[in-house]
Amino acid sequence: MRLFADLVVTLGSSTKTNEKLEALSEYFVNAHPKDKVWVIAIFSGRRPKRAVNSTQLFNWCNELVGLPVWLMEESYHTVGDLGETIALLLPEAVVSEASHPLHYYLEQLTMIEKEPEAVRKEFIINAWNRMTQAERFVFNKLITGSFRIGVSQKMMVNALSKTVKLPSSVIAHRISGNWNPLTTTMEDLLSEDAVNVDHSKPYPFYLAYALEEDPGVLGEPHEWQAEWKWDGIRGQIIKRNNELFVWSRGEELMTDKFPEYDTLRDLLPDGVVLDGEIIPSQEGKPLPFALLQTRIGRKHLTKKQLQETPITFFVYDLVEYNGNDLRESTLVERRTLLEQLVSNVNHPALILSEVIDFKSWQELTEIRKRSRAMGSEGLMLKRKSSSYQVGRKRGDWWKWKIDPLVIDAVMIYAQKGAGRRSGLYTDYTFAVRDGDKLVPFTKAYSGLTDKEFAQVDNFVKRNSLEK
Repeated sequence: MRLFADLVVTLGSSTKTNEKLEALSEYFVNAHPKDKVWVIAIFSGRRPKRAVNSTQLFNWCNELVGLPVWLMEESYHTVGDLGETIALLLPEAVVSEASHPLHYYLEQLTMIEKEPEAVRKEFIINAWNRMTQAERFVFNKLITGSFRIGVSQKMMVNALSKTVKLPSSVIAHRISGNWNPLTTTMEDLLSEDAVNVDHSKPYPFYLAYALEEDPGVLGEPHEWQAEWKWDGIRGQIIKRNNELFVWSRGEELMTDKFPEYDTLRDLLPDGVVLDGEIIPSQEGKPLPFALLQTRIGRKHLTKKQLQETPITFFVYDLVEYNGNDLRESTLVERRTLLEQLVSNVNHPALILSEVIDFKSWQELTEIRKRSRAMGSEGLMLKRKSSSYQVGRKRGDWWKWKIDPLVIDAVMIYAQKGAGRRSGLYTDYTFAVRDGDKLVPFTKAYSGLTDKEFAQVDNFVKRNSLEK
């Protein structure tokens, strides 16, 4: 645990990419093999389930330190993070032995998840008693499910690539998909054989950069393909070994959530991976994203819900065909095969995303003005000669979004944030006028720079009427 805590401290205190990359690479060289697998899991979004809740941790810490509850609560509000508050309040470790490796604690947490509270309490307190302050902080963040750090999955993949001497694109593909750090070894995770055995494994998504300039900077219009940018869930539909899998960009397996796609299992050929957008639609026209949100969290769907929010897949790329990886093929080549495939399938659940015909950037600028009427966020611009790359790469794929709608509102409440924003008022409630009344309608806590948050915080402190 000490090695991982040191890594987190280094990553959290550095603002230089090369320093973070070096720290990650060094960790992958020196860490226990099982710890490496867990770190890959954690940094790629596969966090362990919560075995205890925040209230339990607060109460157990309170019993150990013997402080009045009000003082602990004030400490928490001042620090802004419960895990850090507990790490600061607990006395120094009394046990001389060093803490266990990271994998030991995470494996034990999964084993005691359904044990009585007394068992979980004993495990947590024993763990605290063997740890340094830094270890406790990291441990607390992991067990509450609130572990966050300023390291992208791409950076972690690059560090791993440097250590194991494999291309980062290969590693990104091999660590994707449905795997469990409890039962997976480093050899299993990074071997080519594992990729061939796991028929559900998706490809890393290719992501676009935002275009904030005139499109003329991209060069000749005829070198580019334009499409509508749809507002849905980016996903991949995979048909392999006569099985169908639906993955979200966040690497969540969502097959069961969208039964509309079941029929595609019999219609799609084996060895196909489609890239597109999961969207509610009627007669080929997209419906608001809010309707999709009503379906995502439901475990069981009624017939009425399926009728009111029919889901389709707006497909715009073909990543695998006949079992062959097409990512190095050009966009034009992939699109030609995709059009043939969608035509052969001929099913309303699979809709080919329209390619927009335009001759000049000025003409496309006018077309973009129709985005809201089309139910679109704007346009996607893709170089026709582009391959399907890994992650966010600048140059070949751009998202040219329309400006958001703006509303004049009154800020009526402000709350202090958490973590590094714990001393600042950064969470705001807004209202609009209804005659003589102010009616709250939304909250916001992002979108400003640190300097702007400080300015608003100063205004709030000088102009507050009530607390």
